[in-house]
Amino acid sequence: MHINSNYKNISETYLFSEIAQRVKKFSEQNPDAQIIRMGIGDVTRPLCSSAVNALKKAADEMGTKDGFKGYGPEQGYDFLKQALADYYKTTSGVALELDEIFVSDGAKSDLGNILDIFSDDNVVAVTDPVYPVYVDTNTMAGRKIVYLPANKDNGFLPMPSPDLEADIIYLCSPNNPTGAAYTKDQLKVWIDYALSRDAVILFDCAYEAFVTDPKVPRSIFAVEGAKKCAIEFCSFSKTAGFTGTRCGYTVVPNDLIREGMKLQKMWLRRQTTKFNGVSYPVQCAAAACLSKTGLEEIASNLEYYKYNADVITSTFDELGWPYTGGKNSPYVWVKCPDGLSSWDFFDALLTKANVVGTPGAGFGQNGEGFLRLTSFNTHGNTMEAMRRIKEVFK
Repeated sequence: MHINSNYKNISETYLFSEIAQRVKKFSEQNPDAQIIRMGIGDVTRPLCSSAVNALKKAADEMGTKDGFKGYGPEQGYDFLKQALADYYKTTSGVALELDEIFVSDGAKSDLGNILDIFSDDNVVAVTDPVYPVYVDTNTMAGRKIVYLPANKDNGFLPMPSPDLEADIIYLCSPNNPTGAAYTKDQLKVWIDYALSRDAVILFDCAYEAFVTDPKVPRSIFAVEGAKKCAIEFCSFSKTAGFTGTRCGYTVVPNDLIREGMKLQKMWLRRQTTKFNGVSYPVQCAAAACLSKTGLEEIASNLEYYKYNADVITSTFDELGWPYTGGKNSPYVWVKCPDGLSSWDFFDALLTKANVVGTPGAGFGQNGEGFLRLTSFNTHGNTMEAMRRIKEVFK
């Protein structure tokens, strides 16, 4: 018996576990401190009424002879997939076939699980700073990873260089952690690169609902050629506050073919073998969010978080701190003041302002010297956190 020795190459603790340990230690030493958490990207607004009513109705159905549902389709019920297809058509002008849509328990799961359909000898390209899941899941599989520097010079949006050789490319737009977002023209360059070498783009658009700039596509499939080289991942976590309810979706186009095999069929085979599907009540709630009333309700919550982002960016404008994000994104990526390192600034915020952020260094080498704050908090907490930061650092 041999273990997967690739696990020796990843850190023993997840970034947010390290943050939690530091906050716990500080709280134990300072029990009266009123800590405001603006680090982890968890939402604070409750589920919209449409989702809650649908959950209740579906639960009642499950208690009746005629309404009971047993095993459901692993790739999702057609009523939710049709709602998603309509959503894509309305928001991005993208037409999807129902068999291209796969319902899951969240984008993070699928971003790692999709690797089952790819060989371990593929070279993976990720931006740096990067969402840790992209790196850790490929490190676990033993794949070679190349890093594309994302920095101030390229607006934290790296483009393919002439010497780049990559088979699988992770792109996140709007980006986690930097908040930067690719334009349609920039994504076309990446698509042309992928098509030129039969590479596959894994496109994470978990924050598409925050996009307001018409130059920034909410789906990569709004760009010509994407259906022949890209797989898209999204979820209801940030769009509809499903972080505790769990529902996401992945789109694998029928036109995406490599080595004579349709990746859509491969993913279907993988999911029907290794995934049990999302519960019927949760899928009902997700579909309700995509109804006319549901979309209006979740838009209200999104505006709530966008207001918080404006409060954060206005504070940094006042302090003269350079940042990206806050527009088209719930994240604000700020340059640490006074030459502080990421973790030193994290500790200063925690101990002096009792505010928790996420150190940029935890996202990669190019994240050093930056810190991420999220707009996923209450208005009161966000304004109080910014008041404390101004008081400490102005």
